Amino acid sequence: MRKALVVGGANGIGLSIATRLAKRTDIERIYIVDKELVSEENSNPKFESIRFDLTSEDYSIFDGFKDADCLMITAGFGRLSLFKDINEQHISSSFCVNAVAPIRIIHHFMDKLMGQEDFRCGIMVSIAGFMSSPFFAVYGATKAALKIFIESVNVELEKGGSPNRILNVSPGSIKGTGFNNGKTDLSLTQSLADEIIAHLEAKDDLFIPQYEEVFKTVLARYQADFREEGRHSYEYKLNSKRVNIQ
Repeated sequence: MRKALVVGGANGIGLSIATRLAKRTDIERIYIVDKELVSEENSNPKFESIRFDLTSEDYSIFDGFKDADCLMITAGFGRLSLFKDINEQHISSSFCVNAVAPIRIIHHFMDKLMGQEDFRCGIMVSIAGFMSSPFFAVYGATKAALKIFIESVNVELEKGGSPNRILNVSPGSIKGTGFNNGKTDLSLTQSLADEIIAHLEAKDDLFIPQYEEVFKTVLARYQADFREEGRHSYEYKLNSKRVNIQ
């Protein structure tokens, strides 16, 4: 029977992925590591909820999950704001949780990734890691770091003869998560969770939800003129009423 580890799985898309995995008969246990424990209303007999703060110095806790054959890292946060209005603590915390933490966790599982046995692994990144994103300068920078990290390590895995890959999941805005002070609603994230799991099982290296419908055109515009697309992104966020300029 298989075991999975979901880091950041107490809420949002992480909880949705864990909940969908729990419905599978081949999954015996799902370890959920988060700064919060899974709430009673979202608990599941297959869940083992462990509290851990990703800003901690000691990551040896992750050596205790060597029986897992699936790792999904979904922890992360962001705040829409002009860079001038963000404090320094937010900058350091963002890089610590969004970028450094996933990289450190992956380092603890490199023996699994480099092995010949199947090891499914994925990280929630963001479409903001592919292009300039005004009001999301720090968040986008953390995700861009993850994007390049994943692409680089995947080449190392391929050249090392491993059949395993790290899946980069890079969506736009997701409804039904706690991101940007939203509220978790599993009914809104179920289909995306199923898609992510399918790409994990296929050992894909990149999944951009709504690529054909939305982001293929956006990325093409960005490649053609990153300055103009940056201006477009700025105006789009202003007009969406998601941000306010003081």
